[in-house]
Amino acid sequence: MQSETLVEAPLSISDAAIKQLERIKHEQQIPDSHGLRVGVKGGGCSGFSYILGFDLAQEKDQIFEIGGFKVLMDKAHSLYLVGMQIDWLEGLNNRGFTFVNPNAKDTCGCGQSFSA
Repeated sequence: MQSETLVEAPLSISDAAIKQLERIKHEQQIPDSHGLRVGVKGGGCSGFSYILGFDLAQEKDQIFEIGGFKVLMDKAHSLYLVGMQIDWLEGLNNRGFTFVNPNAKDTCGCGQSFSA
């Protein structure tokens, strides 16, 4: 496996999001061998949608640490995700992970997809 470990993370995760990720990892009994995969995939109402979930490292991954989590990201996705912040919103009308992406030219109303 030729994963690349980075010293500085190209994105950030808020403390509130870290807390929710820890809860999810514990509740779903995710093994420590899995890291948090952050990425993009084609689709969604604006062209790309975000990937956020636990996974094993792959050959093309960059690996870095944020808030005690091993974060995995395909090298090709960094173009779309550098500078992004993942947050957790807990409000009366909305609850869930949010993505603040400075590379997004347009986002959909739900905030889960974007165009670059």
